[in-house]
Amino acid sequence: MRVAAILALWLALSGAAPIRLITDISQRRIDIVYTFRGAELLVFGAIQYPRGAVPDEPPGLAIVVRGPPVPITVRKKARVAGIWVNTKSVRFETAPGFYAVSTSAPIARLVDERTAAIYEIGVGSLQLSPASGNSPEETTEFERGLIDLRRRAGLFAEHEGAVGVTQNILYRARIAIPSAVPVGDYMAEIFLIRRGKVIARSETPISIDKSGFERFVFVAAQRFSLLYGLFAVAVALLAGWIAGLVVRRT
Repeated sequence: MRVAAILALWLALSGAAPIRLITDISQRRIDIVYTFRGAELLVFGAIQYPRGAVPDEPPGLAIVVRGPPVPITVRKKARVAGIWVNTKSVRFETAPGFYAVSTSAPIARLVDERTAAIYEIGVGSLQLSPASGNSPEETTEFERGLIDLRRRAGLFAEHEGAVGVTQNILYRARIAIPSAVPVGDYMAEIFLIRRGKVIARSETPISIDKSGFERFVFVAAQRFSLLYGLFAVAVALLAGWIAGLVVRRT
């Protein structure tokens, strides 16, 4: 009787266990060297269903890879007296340095607007935290400008329908990392969605950093900015002097 009771309890607990996402990535660290031309990150994993009961309905999945949030000021130029000058600006406090989302279906079909805003699924749902006292219309205009600039640089991307799903269990997606990606701590977030709501999620950290001579220059510029600036000026003057000697001799 005791064994039967324990077995019944185990089955009940197993049935009540939540759905889990088991996730891994192709590389947890990306090194930026002088030959860096970008990278491709493979995010893959499996959906663990209670009691192994796999539903017939294909799962909704969204995979988000985002970089460290950084403050940025977006400026607008206008022609004044025949000269192009900066006239207006908006400062955003939490603009991600990189943001890419891949989904198993169009975002509008996967989640409602509220869920998209809560989990920031989709470029249009990013919470950029404007800090300037501009009007809502101006802020929206600058948000669109920032998103457009980063899209063209490959730093913001949306790939709807790019998450592959096998037998409603295994999933995978490839995320392109551009050469202009900023260094810092990144996060890959995977969302399992059903009827417009997130029912499970997992996170995997990623580190992108410079290495070799590029890291030496980066650290020197950050920690010893004055000396680095003086050294850069000295090198430029020396190069100009050498070029002048070459020109005079020829």
